Amino acid sequence: IRCWSNIPFITVPLSRAHGKSFAHRSELKHAKRIVVKLGSAVVTRGDECGLALGRLASIVEQVSMLQNQGREMMIVTSGAVAFGKQRLRHEILLSQSVRQALHSGQSQLKDMAIPVLEARACAAAGQSGLMALYEAMFTQYSICAAQILVTNLDFHDEQKRRNLNGTLHELLRMNIVPIINTNDAVVPPPEPNSDLQGVNVISVKDNDSLAARLAVEMKTDLLIVLSDVEGLFDSPPGSDDAKLIDIFYPGDQQSVTFGTKSRVGMGGMEAKVKAALWALQGGTSVVIANGTHPKISGHVITDIVEGKKVGTFFSEVKPAGPTVEQQAEMARAGGRTLAALQPEQRAEIIYRLADLLTDQREEILLANKKDLEEAENKGRLALPLLKRLSLSTSKLNSLAIGLRQIAASSQDSVGRVIRRTRIAKDLDLEQVTVPIGVLLVIFESRPDCLPQVSALAIASGNGLLLKGGKEAAHSNQILHHLTQEALSVHGVRDAVQLVNTREEVEDLCRLDKLIDLIIPRGSSQLVRNIQKAAKGIPVMGHSEGICHVYVDTDANVEKVTRIIRDSKCEYPAACNALETLLIHRDLLRTPLFDQIIDMLRVEQVKIHAGPKFASYLTFSPSEVKSLRTEYGDLECCIEVVDSVQEAVEHIHKYGSSHTDVIITENEETAEFFLQHVDSACVFWNASTRFSDGYRFGLGAEVGISTSRIHARGPVGIEGLLTTKWLLRGENHVVSDFSEHGSMKYLHESLPLPQRNAS
Repeated sequence: IRCWSNIPFITVPLSRAHGKSFAHRSELKHAKRIVVKLGSAVVTRGDECGLALGRLASIVEQVSMLQNQGREMMIVTSGAVAFGKQRLRHEILLSQSVRQALHSGQSQLKDMAIPVLEARACAAAGQSGLMALYEAMFTQYSICAAQILVTNLDFHDEQKRRNLNGTLHELLRMNIVPIINTNDAVVPPPEPNSDLQGVNVISVKDNDSLAARLAVEMKTDLLIVLSDVEGLFDSPPGSDDAKLIDIFYPGDQQSVTFGTKSRVGMGGMEAKVKAALWALQGGTSVVIANGTHPKISGHVITDIVEGKKVGTFFSEVKPAGPTVEQQAEMARAGGRTLAALQPEQRAEIIYRLADLLTDQREEILLANKKDLEEAENKGRLALPLLKRLSLSTSKLNSLAIGLRQIAASSQDSVGRVIRRTRIAKDLDLEQVTVPIGVLLVIFESRPDCLPQVSALAIASGNGLLLKGGKEAAHSNQILHHLTQEALSVHGVRDAVQLVNTREEVEDLCRLDKLIDLIIPRGSSQLVRNIQKAAKGIPVMGHSEGICHVYVDTDANVEKVTRIIRDSKCEYPAACNALETLLIHRDLLRTPLFDQIIDMLRVEQVKIHAGPKFASYLTFSPSEVKSLRTEYGDLECCIEVVDSVQEAVEHIHKYGSSHTDVIITENEETAEFFLQHVDSACVFWNASTRFSDGYRFGLGAEVGISTSRIHARGPVGIEGLLTTKWLLRGENHVVSDFSEHGSMKYLHESLPLPQRNAS
């Protein structure tokens, strides 16, 4: 652990032979030597006079954190001219004669003409103050900073180059952060321009090229260029179709139209790209990003180093397949074509996929065997996850049956009229079902999820992006291939896409302009992470499956043991497995209670006692740490309640609104429970395990939703549809319906067209 700062940071193991840039963002976390270039727009305030102190403090904090992880940080900074301009303007105002100030009045004093300030003088006046500011900020993190001023001549003269190189290496060796700037006080006079109001600006292009030259000279792993734009766009930012380029490759310049320069600098994006490509050619990876955005500037540097999708990453390695953005666009176009097919054609695709699952069974099981062997060899999966990963002949047969159910029930899903209203004479309104758009389904360890979700997306006319876990890579690959083969029957192969790039889940969750709904299938931790990471995209699902079974005083002995055994022991890793058993107080120390305990012991279920249950026992099992625990294994909590009302209150307080069950022969008690428990699924005398799309007759499910909006419980085709309104008129205008108009609103409900029998 390195402790130069008052906060200790774990040293990151960093070692890499320089010479070749990183091929993928995920490799940036291995960068040891990093140059951060701060453009004028990042360092200066919006009024272009003075420094943006809040941004600078945040940047210094991030650089210090990375330095204390064992990295070697360097800063190439602008800002001396702007800081000097502020100081000199203040001096000029103070030097005005008192008489002039008194006679001109306050309003005129504000408008007093400030002479054009020579840029080199501004740089000379601002350089010391800028450095003093950096020094004071880095001192807060117990880090020393050193200033180096250079000109182009320092790189052209061999002796000066060696001296500069030696100085920088010595500073890095001593854990000092070098702060480098062009020596603007002695550079040749620039061409006059109006980039900074009142200042003949020295071209910021020097600092872009300086950062690139320095990065290559020092064999830097990563160059981060911060400006006031998000990154590189394929056309000028602000134009209608401008798209941020995630990864830029040498040779892509022809596809980019460069716009104007930044708010303060002279270099503009074209100069930055040229400098970036020059650095990339020299073996340094480059990212251009926004250092001024208030929501991300506080962590933009650390996010880049962590490999998150921020700005534009320059890479020499162009992947063979499409980017995830391109895949999303292909899924969107394919989904629209899919939705335009006849229902029989969509059903035909799903029937074909069901046939392929059985016809290609041996190839699927062979690929799955590879996944299982790799997972077992690496020892990275727990036993419940290995069970989920495993495919078998019976699983594939069940999958095929489920897909045929989906095909049969999908005949009347897209385009179904659910409301008809006659607004006025010859003005009819319809509400019809339509696909949501592009779905992103992220799933762990369950390759059988891929054909299920694909069939539901096909039936509902949605485009689909699939992101499976690495542990199921071989299985997912062949299942996706078979899905696309089935889609090819009607020329919509691209509607379902499997993301195979190194995209982090968090980055996928930021594609709010390309994805309409995210559906996570996996652990509660995965769901929580996705719900936290999703930026502007709704997430359908549940973070936990804390399911309850309440045993009432009027419960049947035989039903109790059967239902509890099935709910807990049939598949304890499932989200619909029993986690908390609520028992009426009057049942304690009865033969029924003893039978429940004996059955759980035989099934080797570990029991945790709730606080109230523990108080009734002299020697109780281990007391539960939390009543909101999803065990996902052969473990459960037992708690005691005094009434059905208390059972309902317990479920509302500690449950997750997933699935809850009452076992009783008393119909009145059962109906009270069914009506008052506010969960997605509420059952009477039935196992929690029935909470499943296939068992509900939906064919399959994309997941179980505990959300209160749009879809709840097992989500099948209906949950993947939304609606749109169709209005058919004959030259109708709203003004005809005014007080003195010729038309009157009718708002008559019209009969719905008869649905096709499946």
